[in-house]
Amino acid sequence: MQSSVKHKLLDVFSRADGDFVSGQALADHIGCSRTAVWKHIESLRQDGFVLEAVRNKGYRITAKPDKVSENELLIGLTTKRLGKQIVFKESVESTQKEAHKIAEEAVEGTLVIAEEQKAGRGRLTRVFHSPKHTGIWMSLILKPDLPLYKAPQFTLIAAVAVAEAIRDTAGLTPEIKWPNDLLINGKKITGILTELQADSDRIHSIIIGIGVNVNQQSFPEELSGIATSLAIEKGEMVPRAQLVQAILKNLERYYEEYMENGFAAIKEKWESLAVSIGRHITARTANGSIRGKALGITDEGVLKLEDEQGAIHSIYSADIEIDQ
Repeated sequence: MQSSVKHKLLDVFSRADGDFVSGQALADHIGCSRTAVWKHIESLRQDGFVLEAVRNKGYRITAKPDKVSENELLIGLTTKRLGKQIVFKESVESTQKEAHKIAEEAVEGTLVIAEEQKAGRGRLTRVFHSPKHTGIWMSLILKPDLPLYKAPQFTLIAAVAVAEAIRDTAGLTPEIKWPNDLLINGKKITGILTELQADSDRIHSIIIGIGVNVNQQSFPEELSGIATSLAIEKGEMVPRAQLVQAILKNLERYYEEYMENGFAAIKEKWESLAVSIGRHITARTANGSIRGKALGITDEGVLKLEDEQGAIHSIYSADIEIDQ
């Protein structure tokens, strides 16, 4: 199915919100014959959509496959910009690497998403376990007109957006572990990686990589004690496309709020979800470890840590261990 025709067809079904759409209305909208409409409907069925056809009523989509390809994500997507352009891959080394390749030419809001990452990565080049058909492995390209020092805030904005999307979609409320992890019952559910394409004084692109453990039933032995999935915690499968749509919706809303009003309101939401604020932690930095009480974050997203002597340290990058 041609991409432009597919977009138009999925847009009509999305706006119909589960109601029937007549074959003539579909033909008029996408600019083709009734016979051609039927062929496009069959193409959607081959992609795994379940469509009901009733004489004198038309067609409606009654079920979507649990995939995260372009078709599934466009149905029900309510954003204005984020995710309107989708680059879907069955398998990649990493969505971050793919996004970096296209960022310069891509329109803002372009989403790179894959069913599998063979070399998914997190902070400090760590491997991010991302098997096929189980999770959300995606990278989003933003192009804000901002100076470089604002970039770390986008990891925090994304964390709030993802946490609220998980709450709304799966009924689970993650806690945020500074700077880039979401936890449920103390185990990692999500990792966020923010990278830049920039000059010395200006951002060209911010690429936000988001990995969510959604429907895994188990993990490799070395991860089983520190990682979990939404399905494990909820006791049932979670629709991945619906969760991606919720993430994009929330992220677009907070992105717009941030560009209009700054970070203050989003910072409050972040701190309300943070697992470490007010607790004693150990921050392992490149220059050594610091133990103390996490006081909160600055407007730039820097962690404020008060050590046992009362000195306050600004933590820009570290691994955080929460004291029991």
